Formats: sequence, C-alpha cells, structure tokens
Amino acid sequence: MSNDPHIPARRRRWPEGGSRPVATPLNPSVVYATPDPDALDAQYEGRSPGYSYAREGHPNADVLAQMLDRLEGGTGGVLTGSGMAALGAAVLASLRAGDHVLGGDQLYGRSLRMLAEDLPRLGIASSLADPTDAERFAAALRPETRMILVETVSNPTLRVADIAGIAELAKERGILLAVDNTFTTPRAIRPLAHGADIVIQSVTKLLAGHADATLGYVVARDPLLGAAMRTAATTWGLTPSPFDCWLAERGLLSFELRHDRASENAARLADHLAGQAGVARVLYPGRADHPDHARAGELFGCRFGNMLSFEIKGGRAAANAFTRACPNIAFAPTLGDISTTLSHPASSSHRALGAEGRAAMGIGEGFFRVSVGIEPVETLMEEMARGVAASLTA
Repeated sequence: MSNDPHIPARRRRWPEGGSRPVATPLNPSVVYATPDPDALDAQYEGRSPGYSYAREGHPNADVLAQMLDRLEGGTGGVLTGSGMAALGAAVLASLRAGDHVLGGDQLYGRSLRMLAEDLPRLGIASSLADPTDAERFAAALRPETRMILVETVSNPTLRVADIAGIAELAKERGILLAVDNTFTTPRAIRPLAHGADIVIQSVTKLLAGHADATLGYVVARDPLLGAAMRTAATTWGLTPSPFDCWLAERGLLSFELRHDRASENAARLADHLAGQAGVARVLYPGRADHPDHARAGELFGCRFGNMLSFEIKGGRAAANAFTRACPNIAFAPTLGDISTTLSHPASSSHRALGAEGRAAMGIGEGFFRVSVGIEPVETLMEEMARGVAASLTA
C-alpha cells in the first residue's frame, strides 16, 4: 500500500498478509474498479468473478445469500432491501399484464394491498381463497392464473396452509407456487422440498433477529427464473444495504439457537394465556385446540415457531389497558426480535382493510399478535397476566 500522499486513499492497495479476518469484512463501496474493458466484459459475461456497481451486487449480499441458500435448500437466491421487495422481485420477474394471482385470504396486510391496489395498475388481476383448503383454491383458479401466493403460516391468524394440496394443484395446472416462509423459517420447513417454485423471506425478522437490519430474500427452483428475479431487483433498485447484510450475517449465526429458545417460550406462554380468565382465545399451531394442529405437526414436526396470537375480551379500551400494563414488552409492529414484541393488527399491519375486512379475517380490536423472544418465560407470563387483569377493568 503506497504512502504517497498524492495518491487518494481510495486508489491505494488494500494491505495483504498471511492471515485472514475471522469476521466477514464490511464492504460499503458503491463502485468497483477493473483493470480494463476486457476484464469488465468477462465479469458481466460470467467468465470471471467480480463486482462493478453495488446496485448489481456486492460481497456482503453474496455471502448472506449463500448462507440463506443452504438454509432453504436452494441456489442462486437474491437479497433485497426488504421482505416486500423480495415479493416485488418475484412478481416483476414472473408476471405480466393479463395474468392473474390467486393469494391466500389471510396474507400480511401489505401483501394484500399489493395484490388489491398495486398489481391492477400493472394490468395484473388478483383474488383470494382459503389456503387451508386446496379444493377451495382449485375452485378459485382462472385460466389466466399464473401464480399462487400463500404464507406457510398466515399473518397474524396463524392458519397453516395446505402446502401439499396446493403444491399438487399448482403442478397439475402449470402455475407458479410462491410461498412466504417468514413466520416458519427454514428451521421448521423448506417449501422448495414441498413443491414450491419460489420462496420468500423477510430476513428482517427472525433470521436476522435483532431489529436492526431490513432485508428480504427470494429464491426460485428454476435457475432461469432466479436470474430473472435478480435482473428485476437490479433494474428496480431493490438492492440491499451492505451494512444490513453484514448485520444479518451476524444474526444468522445464532438463528437456530434463538429460534428454538423462542419457540419453547412461545409454547409455554400460549398455554399460560389460555388459562387467563380475560383471554377469549389463543392461536398457536402447537396447541391441540388450534384448527390446523394436525397439519402443523405433519409439516413442522415439533417446531411450531415463536409466533402466537390471542384475543382479549373487550374492545379498543381493553386493548389500550393491556398494552399500558405491559411496559416491559415492546408494543411495536414487528416480529423476530431477540426480545418479545406485541403487535395490534387492527391499528398497524391490517388497518387498511377496515373493520369489516378485519372482521372477516377474525381480527377484532382485542386481537394481539406476539413475537416471543428469548427472555425468561416467567417474566413474560407475569407481565401478560398484569395486562389481562388491567384489560378486565377497562
């Protein structure tokens, strides 16, 4: 490395040595220099590795994508700036004007909004059907249906999709099956192994796990479709931040430990809430009273995840009282953090649906979603018991 002060620091050579860093270096560079046009051609044509412009790819994204590929059992996955950007890349690469998307009727609120409001402006129609019933899905298909979009476990009602039946249906009809695997993660199920064509992850959530990185990931079974999604992500500027990729890689190293501890906590907390007098119902796939418990066992084995939902008796006043009585649990519209978070879909993720739309999904003013973290579960039980007690007097 030259010490000549007249040579700008960015043009000096990186110091080399006989050792290597244990942690992946963070590389925030936007541009990369090549020696000549022939070398740049070789990079773009895939004859040699390298980077040119960060919107087209960078080392930290590639390192993280390879780790996620191994987890999901895929190859050529694409990192994006958010989970919704990952869904956007899948849609932009797969669909065109005149196509139709059949979605699960209990998707994440922003996914529902994309289907209902944004895709029609591109000439792409959509409709919804119950993902827990493959026969209802079959009845809702159209001749122009090009994609089926479901969540393995729905957000926030925690219904378990009939992945086997829908995958068989999609294969018979030649329709792409896209599965959002954010809630369950590849620790519980690898949708590609169950017939999915596209798998989407909001890496922001449990995979990164520390509420400090916003990222998405999408991978396709077909390498050509995977390449098309990468092109779409580049063209539409869905690029992830190198810093967020670097943070998520750090989080991913503890993912399995965090997942299993949080899942154990969730199972115990669900049972605890079910015994509270002010709780009308508890939704957790690991409980025998969950409507899809048998299917969840078949798909996930004993890994039912860290997400649960419950409904307290009473309306908005009771909901306000509950959250105020739980100051040590963050009331925030997110999930997958190392600490427990509490979300109120009626005022956050599903507010755009309106009261009637939410009621059709079973989401009332007393409905809460909990992303259980790795704290001592006894502290969570005590906090929520106080919250339930406060809701009864609201």
